[in-house]
Amino acid sequence: MKRVVVGGMHHESNTFNPILAGWQDIRIRRGAEMLSPIQDDSIGGVVSTLLEAGYEVIPTLIARAVPNGEWEREVYETLKEELLTTLQSAGEIDAICLSLHGSMRVHGLGEAEGDLLSAIRKIQPSVPLITSLDMHATITDAMLASADGFVGYKCAPHTDTFATGKHAASMIIQTLERGAKPVMEMVRIPMIVAGEQSETSVEPMLGLMSDLRELEKGEHIMAASYLLGFPWADTAPNSIVALVVADGRRDLAKGLALDLAKRFWNKRQKFCFYNETHEPKEALRVCLERTEDSAPVVISDSGDNPTAGSSGDVTNFLKLMLADPNASSLTPPALYQCFYDPALVERAFAEGIDASFTGSLGAAFDTQKSTPVVGTMTVKALKRDWDGNKVDLALIHTGGIDVVVTSKHVGAYDPEMMRALSVIPEERLLIVVKLGYLEPEIRAISRYSVMALTDGSTNEVLASLPYKYLPRPVYPLDTDVRAEWE
Repeated sequence: MKRVVVGGMHHESNTFNPILAGWQDIRIRRGAEMLSPIQDDSIGGVVSTLLEAGYEVIPTLIARAVPNGEWEREVYETLKEELLTTLQSAGEIDAICLSLHGSMRVHGLGEAEGDLLSAIRKIQPSVPLITSLDMHATITDAMLASADGFVGYKCAPHTDTFATGKHAASMIIQTLERGAKPVMEMVRIPMIVAGEQSETSVEPMLGLMSDLRELEKGEHIMAASYLLGFPWADTAPNSIVALVVADGRRDLAKGLALDLAKRFWNKRQKFCFYNETHEPKEALRVCLERTEDSAPVVISDSGDNPTAGSSGDVTNFLKLMLADPNASSLTPPALYQCFYDPALVERAFAEGIDASFTGSLGAAFDTQKSTPVVGTMTVKALKRDWDGNKVDLALIHTGGIDVVVTSKHVGAYDPEMMRALSVIPEERLLIVVKLGYLEPEIRAISRYSVMALTDGSTNEVLASLPYKYLPRPVYPLDTDVRAEWE
């Protein structure tokens, strides 16, 4: 029976966000927890495929957190040591298959994936090592030097995580049972792009991803990926890459990676915002007009999107709404989901439902991009341990607007968060969510939506971000950019 070690760490680290991700932010599954029940994620795809093939799966750990700032170093080093210790005690193994993000950063250290993979190679220098990656992975030399193959997600939003894990595991099976010899080649594209301009359901990404799938049907091709980097991380290197893994054919992998890079580069001017997008004041005006016939109307507060690593506590767009008599007098009230403010949640639980008090909302962590909203806060609903994730929720009414406030840094994409506070989202005229593109759950309840180009650590106007380390020149920040093959 073949023996394969599995595990990984998953985090998208936003270097413009001052919050450090700590133990309170991270969900960890260890050992047997990774084998049953199998989760609908990339490591679940890895595990299920290997078990179905009759392999012995040796689980280490899988650690995940909602995108945030960099990880606290002590947290990363502790989990890394735990994973390596399990690997060392595994005895003789045949391969390693991991689920990594690719854009995880550690405060005071830098890239996590390259560091982790290098440490694994010191223990197991020669067994096949394959890993799945997020589409927004940032590929470094250390990562390339330590792995035999990468395969990235092909869907954004990421609805193919399980399938990508299965793909990574299938590459292990090809290597162990069919004698495949994975070789990997990559070509950098001097370009960055936000996720809101690279959804895979529309062009140009729709066609580019179709090209990858078609290429993977070819002889000797084990995987083909576009890995887009992460624009809200000020790092070197940071760029889009085309990457191909071939069976024993380095020349083939290199030629195809270059061809894919050229295809992407030639379409660079076609990347744009696909949904209706406006500056904040115009977004609010347009959406207020549409509440008369298209409710619920949804606005994305895109600059402060916690699922892309922003702090989730920037108040600028909320203040714009509070100052607008039309936005602050809707019936039922406009709903804003969600603000990360554990102190306000704690106060709300202490005061109780229907209590009113003078309080402060927002700007609790990122004190540079906005200031708190101070005023009368009325507690309308409370929910302990929402969804079993130890997240406490409070529905706070202030200045004519209902605001969902959370005790932990979580994503704003789930309408069930509203329903847990006795809000029926379909009955609201206007909903604001701290998101970029609408995730499927929110899209399903929206009859009309607009993305507002708001402030925060995920500002969609990339040229406005204070990059220091991003390699330049890079498209679209610079006008005169030439690719290395031109």
